[in-house]
Amino acid sequence: MICIKAEIPEELNNIDDELKAIYHSKDTICFYIFKSRDLRNEFIEKTKGMNKIDREEIYRDYE
Repeated sequence: MICIKAEIPEELNNIDDELKAIYHSKDTICFYIFKSRDLRNEFIEKTKGMNKIDREEIYRDYE
């Protein structure tokens, strides 16, 4: 396990973990927030193996 110390905003901490998908690149960590666990799981399946730009395009459909 690798942990990187960061100050995470309280409002993000308050969101149920089952509604968040977390991805990272070499210089960014992205938190994707969903209205339901099912939508989160669908997004994860749909975006497996995608790069950040393509994943962000798909996420717009979930906002």
